[in-house]
Amino acid sequence: MSKVQVNKLHALTGHRDCVYTLERAAEPHLFFSGGGDGMVVLWDMKHPEEGQLIARLPNSIYALHHLTEQSLLVAGHNYEGIHLLDWREKKEIASLQMTTSFIFDIKSQGNDLLIATGDGLLTVVDRENWVVRKKLPGSGRSARTIAINPVAGEVAVGYSDNYIRLFDADTYQLKKEWLAHGNSVFTLVYDKEYKLLFSGSRDARLKVWETGTYRLHEEIAAHLFAINHLEFSPDGKHFVTCSMDKSVKVWDTSALQLLKVIDKARHAGHGTSVNKLLWSSFNNELVSASDDRTISLWHLIF
Repeated sequence: MSKVQVNKLHALTGHRDCVYTLERAAEPHLFFSGGGDGMVVLWDMKHPEEGQLIARLPNSIYALHHLTEQSLLVAGHNYEGIHLLDWREKKEIASLQMTTSFIFDIKSQGNDLLIATGDGLLTVVDRENWVVRKKLPGSGRSARTIAINPVAGEVAVGYSDNYIRLFDADTYQLKKEWLAHGNSVFTLVYDKEYKLLFSGSRDARLKVWETGTYRLHEEIAAHLFAINHLEFSPDGKHFVTCSMDKSVKVWDTSALQLLKVIDKARHAGHGTSVNKLLWSSFNNELVSASDDRTISLWHLIF
């Protein structure tokens, strides 16, 4: 592994349960977190010790999605649907009971919200009218993760039946499906040029697929346990993965080479599963969220 300097800047506390999700705001130094305590918190990397409570919901929050142009935040509230929050005013604008299951991921596609849920559906919600447009059945198992390719006009969804399914971004018709992993697909991310689709799974393997054909380009035994999330650096030259094995790993994108392992023993990392990552353009800082109820801020020097 090549030399990458890792500096731990801060450990943010305040959540009273596992921290499941992170979401960037329009300003690069701001981000949101959500967790098992139902709290939505705003953090400022310039003043990281001062988290602000935005909302407190009764159930766990696995997914947050920022609507940048409106400066609003969508919270996926397990068993209760989605909530639209004016995070600056700390008030709820709207809510929609579109599922009684888990909400694992939320993305924007044009005027639609795409929502991956535990009942195996990809639900399309009209953002302007705040109503369900379509429910796309893909599997009897959970829809876990969504990645959008605007170049090809495709939406990729990873499921707990181990499949990746590809939908047309305009019609939402199913275009392709394939058995991708030996267990649930937990994370999907396109590279910065949309030439490759990266998938991480509960089977602990990282796979890279060529867009267009979606032939397997590379397969790596990346972690000891489930890969929960993958995030690219702002310049796309590196990416990070996090896992139930308590580690964060830093990779070179072009070489698909492991550069660094960030863990508790070597870098005072997390003590339990690392669930989500966010790589900010603010000072190139990396954010990690964990079952240990903390959020860590890291600075990586290559």
